[in-house]
Amino acid sequence: MANATRTFAALPPAIMELGTIFHEAGEELALVGGPVRDAFLGVTPHDFDMTTSARPERTEELLATWGNATWDIGKEFGTIGGRRGDLVVEVTTYRTDEYEIGSRKPEVTFGDTLEGDLTRRDFTVNAMAMRLPQMALVDPCGGLADLADGNLRTPVSAEQSFDDDPLRIMRAARFSAQLGLDVDLDVMNAMETMASRLDIVSAERIRAELERLIISPYPRRGIELMVHTGVADIVLPEVAALVSTVDEHKRHKDVYEHTLTVVEQAMDLETGPDGP
Repeated sequence: MANATRTFAALPPAIMELGTIFHEAGEELALVGGPVRDAFLGVTPHDFDMTTSARPERTEELLATWGNATWDIGKEFGTIGGRRGDLVVEVTTYRTDEYEIGSRKPEVTFGDTLEGDLTRRDFTVNAMAMRLPQMALVDPCGGLADLADGNLRTPVSAEQSFDDDPLRIMRAARFSAQLGLDVDLDVMNAMETMASRLDIVSAERIRAELERLIISPYPRRGIELMVHTGVADIVLPEVAALVSTVDEHKRHKDVYEHTLTVVEQAMDLETGPDGP
């Protein structure tokens, strides 16, 4: 956490310039989510996700005055991409999504406040923003305290959050593995009771989260969480079955524990002195 000031100070000057352009145009702009979280962990951001009060068309105009190229990532969802040299940014208009019960497709409504936009996000540690160019932290959900305490919690009730987007169940396991966070009891209970909602999520999206989990620093944490909550029964039934598997050759007393140990050792090799 102490290195955050240094990390934010090392942001590319072009990022600050973009903040000034929006500010002088009467619009708000803020770094949001992963880049802010990572800065507080002492990790230099490489992905620059931003959120703004500007509507998509206005965002596109302002990005065009700043960079070499702009493109439509998902204008209907408020997201415009921009590039200046090798620097790429994604800027999304404030949103206050509403979901029909049982649906994962939001009715996208553009919002008016940064705080409102942050409260719709998946976890409090991802619901922090840094206003540009003022460099003022906005943290309405207590994400910084949760990050310091090693706690993974949702801005609203976990059940509501996971009903809005069931993929967040997988993201809970992935962030536990990636960041070494302890999952809040409310989150764990919701994972257990709502695991079956993953049936409506595409296999490609689930696979992407699994891949990111496996290459995380603490893959065992994520796997154990999925097994404990029953999520593995849905997405990795082979792993869940290992809990009751007996080694017929009697070389390993606990096949499940042995498998997790092998995963950890494999990742140690990947990140060791001879690994990447």
